[in-house]
Amino acid sequence: MKIAILSRNPKLYSTRRLVEAIEQRGHQAIVLDHLRCDLIIEQGDPHILYKGERLTDIDAVIPRIGASVTFYGTAVVRQFEMMKVKSAVDSQAIVRSRDKLRSLQILSRAGLGMPKTAFTNYSKETSELVKEVGGAPLVIKLLEGTQGLGVVLAETKKASESVIEAFHNLKARVIVQEFISEAGGADIRAFIVNGEVVGAMKRQGKEGEFRSNLHRGGKATLIKLTRQEKAAALLAAKSLGLGIAGVDMLQSKRGPLILEVNSSPGLEGIEKATQKDIAGKIIEYVESLIQTKPKKRIKE
Repeated sequence: MKIAILSRNPKLYSTRRLVEAIEQRGHQAIVLDHLRCDLIIEQGDPHILYKGERLTDIDAVIPRIGASVTFYGTAVVRQFEMMKVKSAVDSQAIVRSRDKLRSLQILSRAGLGMPKTAFTNYSKETSELVKEVGGAPLVIKLLEGTQGLGVVLAETKKASESVIEAFHNLKARVIVQEFISEAGGADIRAFIVNGEVVGAMKRQGKEGEFRSNLHRGGKATLIKLTRQEKAAALLAAKSLGLGIAGVDMLQSKRGPLILEVNSSPGLEGIEKATQKDIAGKIIEYVESLIQTKPKKRIKE
């Protein structure tokens, strides 16, 4: 097979590992910068030009779409789908997962546990919002934030109201979320491929840091999921229609609480923590897609 990885940087760990895994299984790997793809939309012949040349004979794509280019990146994935090229992650599932509010609503509808969350259209009733999520301390997140950026821990009621009002005055969309103190600055990431947990790690924030993201200096260690945590992770990925996903959860007194579901989870942290060939699992999944019929779309 000829498998394309949609990535803006071929030197990234995740991209390099996918290329290695593709070639180890006897396939041809190419890396395409999705921002350099030109989409030609016409009746009966949708196609893509890459650096002026028409792309042909591609069997499958693995999207590695950064959050900042979701709009164009998903348009490129959608174009490949129109060309009958299999995608390891459905374009609509990427859109669904990137919208934090929408994804939380879908996860809530599926009956999954999550920190209590509030969203508003720049309401002036900030004290009521703070009260609704259990009071301070609480977490305030930019809807567009990634890798722990745009996330604030407000430790007092006054600080909470001030931060919310400041974001609202800037017309920045935020969600206000319950702070789970017993998590101790740690979370769990379960890596899902084709309806199976292929690896899990616990990420611990550095001292004094409530965010556990590895990009923020957190450390990852191998963890064995409980049956409840495994079930929650699998249902979260399924609810969003993701064949590949990184499901982030907090351990709480009331069970696992879903924080976020990532449609382009990095491979470096999970492979180093688990010592597993996660990239190889992804390529096995891509191989299986070529043999299967298209799945029905997830009901919105």
